[in-house]
Amino acid sequence: MKSPLLSLPGAVPAEGVDEGVAAHYGDLFREQRALADGTGFVDLSHRGVVTVSGPDRLSWLHLLLTQHVTELPVGQATEALILSANGHIEHALYLVDDGETVWAHVEPGTQDALVAYLESMKFFNRVEVADRTDEFAVVYLPAGSIAAVPEGVVVRETAHGRDLFLPRTSLESYAAENGPAVGILAYEALRVEAHRPRLGFETDHRTIPHELGWIGTAVHLQKGCYRGQETVARVQNLGKPPRRLVFLHLDGSEVHLPAAGTELRLASEGEEGRKLGFITTAVRHYELGPIALALIKRNVPLDAGLVAGATAAAQEVVVEP
Repeated sequence: MKSPLLSLPGAVPAEGVDEGVAAHYGDLFREQRALADGTGFVDLSHRGVVTVSGPDRLSWLHLLLTQHVTELPVGQATEALILSANGHIEHALYLVDDGETVWAHVEPGTQDALVAYLESMKFFNRVEVADRTDEFAVVYLPAGSIAAVPEGVVVRETAHGRDLFLPRTSLESYAAENGPAVGILAYEALRVEAHRPRLGFETDHRTIPHELGWIGTAVHLQKGCYRGQETVARVQNLGKPPRRLVFLHLDGSEVHLPAAGTELRLASEGEEGRKLGFITTAVRHYELGPIALALIKRNVPLDAGLVAGATAAAQEVVVEP
């Protein structure tokens, strides 16, 4: 779904999963500073929007999600996962309940599979599941923003900012009144700085929540009865995850950023050394320079120097070993 905001001056289309919105509008670092200062907005209209309504919506979702939502207060934001039977992450949902409907935005292109799964689990519960992606666009306002929120628009407010579920027909008029528009690359740079994982970027087919620090934020340990719970409980109580998320400072003298999937090795062993992990997201930050998130083996020493391909990398702990 191509955003109408790609027609704004300077807009450069994003590629890959984020295709359909702008990567930037001509000045990546200025756009990052704007977000960090609490100004501007990010067009996230390529993300999927799914709603669940009906009197049983919270109790029903509670049985399916990793998060405790039976008594979710109206207007309180939360996030949750759906796991496979083996505890691997399949979906990440960013939720808010407006008193009648639970609104969730999800990764681009994942809404069809999510809706299909939810429909298959309805049974006799009084719920209605709907893909609202064609009707609503997600717009992000950074923390500290004083931009107006149109009356009647559902808002999901977190410490990182506000997600608006804006009618698609209002997207262009909202942009005209609340600019400047900021591209997805600036949003991603601040996400990496904040160590926040993203489904499909920091995850692969075998990722479990413990590896990414999603325990506590997206996984509630005092609830049960959801698919994959046994794995979560076993790792939490009896063991350690095989991998851990780390934040990397990359060598700023390199012209190119290491691509996602670039293998990580000990600097002392060079490019022919043992594979210890891989880059998940690499970005250029307006203050920190080139930085990245990566998944590495849990037992890699905290003070170990790493290389991503030929690029030197120094790690900071995100998930404790």
